[in-house]
This record gives sequence, structure tokens and C-alpha cells, in this order.
Amino acid sequence: MEIITRAARMQSAALKLAAEERSIGFVPTMGALHEGHLSLVREARRMSDAVIVSIFVNPTQFRLADNFERYPRNLARDADLLSPIGVDYIFAPAAEEIYPKCFSTWVEVSGLSETLEGAARPGHFRGVSTVLTILFNLIHPKFVFMGQKDAQQTVVAKKLVRELHIPGEVIVMPTIRDMDGLAYSSRNQLLSAEERRAAPVLFRALSRAQDAFSAGERNAGRLIKAMQKELAREPLARVDYVAITDAERLEPLEDLNERTALVSLAVFFGATRLIDNVILNDEKYKSKTGRLKLG
Repeated sequence: MEIITRAARMQSAALKLAAEERSIGFVPTMGALHEGHLSLVREARRMSDAVIVSIFVNPTQFRLADNFERYPRNLARDADLLSPIGVDYIFAPAAEEIYPKCFSTWVEVSGLSETLEGAARPGHFRGVSTVLTILFNLIHPKFVFMGQKDAQQTVVAKKLVRELHIPGEVIVMPTIRDMDGLAYSSRNQLLSAEERRAAPVLFRALSRAQDAFSAGERNAGRLIKAMQKELAREPLARVDYVAITDAERLEPLEDLNERTALVSLAVFFGATRLIDNVILNDEKYKSKTGRLKLG
């Protein structure tokens, strides 16, 4: 496994793999790796001839400098986790390798980028879309592996790839959870012990919606109220938003009959903001391939 820090070297290695007709599976991350990331890498290893993992804390998707500085970083630990599971290259560039001096070119996916996380974090998805475009151009992956936990990001990435005719396929893998239901996230490392004990309320709230949907409830407003009631039981939880949207266009839904719905929430525990989601499908709208129907 080689750790690459220069964009030119990463592009050269990717072109060599292409010349050898070896398919590339790519997992974009911001490091602080956990089991959710590792599940993506294992699937990339299964489906691809070569695996590249990027570790880059992208400054352009942070609105507040404090949040960028607080984001956990430990490249040596991340490399130790990736080495045994068949990663060929780690791409861990400095910011100036991605955004050289006087950088002024941006990519935006309008419509999808202004709702949910985009409304809460203005400019976030401009940063995400731009860095993904740069990484795709450097690495030329056949497959890009992303997790359902960042559902809106996967929808944005799919539209980006589709509309800009970027070769490759975005594959969305299920959220991996700890035993108490909390979705694995790099930001979990920032929680205090008390906040960590409180955080599984996200999954309990989402489970409330899933259970009600399975019992026949199709009114989005009532599902949201059930989730809000569960969240209110946890004093440390400060709700940013709870939403039910179409899983492709991310438009708010009221009636969930014959729809695929994305149920999303964002909640603060102290200074740490966590997101999570579940997908609700009427039976005939479920994927026949096992792939997640997002985007």
C-alpha cells in the first residue's frame, strides 16, 4: 500500500492502472475511519481490481473554521486500518494540492444542494461537489462507494456523475451501526461519554417512523411528530431538523403511498452535530437488485 500526497502522482498511478486495464474502486473519505468506511473498502475490494481511498478533510465544505479545526485527524491510525484489507493507494493530499493558489472554479448541483443539509449548512454541497469532481478527474474510478448515512451527499454525487457524463458508477452501501443503533460516524469521537450515551435516540426516533410505516401509516406529518416525540425524551438532544422527502429529488412529502421516502434528521449533542436517516419503501417500489434506491 502506498500513501500518495501529490495530485500529479495520484493521477499518474491511476492512469497506469487504466493502462493495465485494472478497474478502480474509489472510497472518498475525510479520515477518522470507522467500521462504516471499512465496509465500503471491503466492497470496493470485492468489485474492483484496485482500491484507492482518499483521506482529505475538505475545507470548502465547512462553514465555520472551528468545525474544520475540530474534525478528528489521524492518518497513521487510518493507514493501519486500511493496510490489512487490500487498499492499493491512500490519497492524502494537503489542501493546496486540491485547491492551488488563486483557485476559483466551483461545481454546484442546484436544487438538491439547497435543502436539508444544504439549508442548514449553506455552501456545503458546493464544496462537496467541487472536491468530488476534482477527485474523480484525478482517479477515474469505475466504482465510487458511499454510505447511506450521508444520503443527501450520495444523491448529489449521483446527479453530478450523471449530468456531467463522468464515467463510473456511484454505489450506495447501507449504514453500519453500533450495537445500540448509533450510526458509525467520525464525529462520534467528539462526543463526551454522556453525549455518547444519549446519541442512540437518533436511531430510536427513526425506528419509530419505520415501525409506524410498517403498521400502515402513510402520513408524513404524523411520522415526523412521532419522531419528534421520541427525540424530546432525551434532554441532551437539540434538534436541527426532521424531514421526510422524496429519495431522488429530496422534495418534502406529505403522502407516502407508492413512494420511496427518505427520512432524515440532524441533532446536536453539545457542539457535535450528528445526522442519520432511513429509507421507507412501499413494497412494489423496493429495489429488486438489493441496491439502495437513492438518487
